[in-house]
Amino acid sequence: MNPGAKALIGLGLIFILLGIGWQLGARSIPLGRLPGDIAIERENFKFYFPVTTCILLSLILQLSVKFLQKFQR
Repeated sequence: MNPGAKALIGLGLIFILLGIGWQLGARSIPLGRLPGDIAIERENFKFYFPVTTCILLSLILQLSVKFLQKFQR
C-alpha cells in the first residue's frame, strides 16, 4: 500500500479516536477552561488566551505525528 495512503488512514483513525474521546470526556476535561488559561474581564474589555489548552493540544498533535511517522518507515 502507498505510504501516503497509510498516513491518511492513520490520521483519520486518530481523528476518529480524538472525536470519540472528546464526546465522552467533554464533561471531565473542560478544554478552554483549564487551570493556566488566562482570562481577564474588565468593564468594557475581555481578553482570553488558553495557554494550557494550547500546550495540551500541541502535545496531542505532536504524539500523533510521531505515531504516524513510526508506521511510514
